[in-house]
Amino acid sequence: MAGGPDTRLAAADDATLLARLKAGDEVAFNLLVRRYRPTMLRVARSYVSTDAVAEEVVQEAWLGFLKGLGAFEQRSSVKTWLFRILVNRAMTRGQREARAIPFSSLADPSEDDGPTVSAERFARDGAWATPPRPFELPETRLELLELRGELRDALAGLPVRQRLVVTLHDVEGLTTEEVAEVLELTANNVRVLLHRGRARLQAALAGYVVGRSVASHSNEAPGTEDQGA
Repeated sequence: MAGGPDTRLAAADDATLLARLKAGDEVAFNLLVRRYRPTMLRVARSYVSTDAVAEEVVQEAWLGFLKGLGAFEQRSSVKTWLFRILVNRAMTRGQREARAIPFSSLADPSEDDGPTVSAERFARDGAWATPPRPFELPETRLELLELRGELRDALAGLPVRQRLVVTLHDVEGLTTEEVAEVLELTANNVRVLLHRGRARLQAALAGYVVGRSVASHSNEAPGTEDQGA
């Protein structure tokens, strides 16, 4: 029934779902899985070699989450705790594959190349203090879907550490301090990675908008200068 208990529970915050889960509510667990599984897969995939292994890592993380429920004292948010478990499992699995060691070792020389953003444009918590100039807004649903696809591709193309920081901070909404805790970095390192990742995304989307504008103009009807040719 619309607006029933399950609908209200789906809109509940993590702390409420956690309390329900501790009381044995299986629906609360399923809602948490639905809420975080897509991002968990993306994060896990940054550490391991295949989608199938990432799926296994996510399953292991959820098992660890359930086993640790009794010991979780909620000194951090449910989301931070969950992603800390996930990253630990992913790093362990990556080490087994000789793919990943401590997160700091994932540093990519290209992280220091390319565009950056002035630190003054960000607040201390990593949010925009001065937002970037908005791009031309998509005019149709198709264009919006295309833009989302471009953003997804641009995010996937970031160096690993930038991609993880941007995903956790801007997609999942963790604070700078929470991201630092999950990835075992300093808050300042998180800010630097976040700034550079955002700058790369901004540059990629600017290229998409310019390309779409050029294509639009090339499809316009010939002007008066073609008359009488």
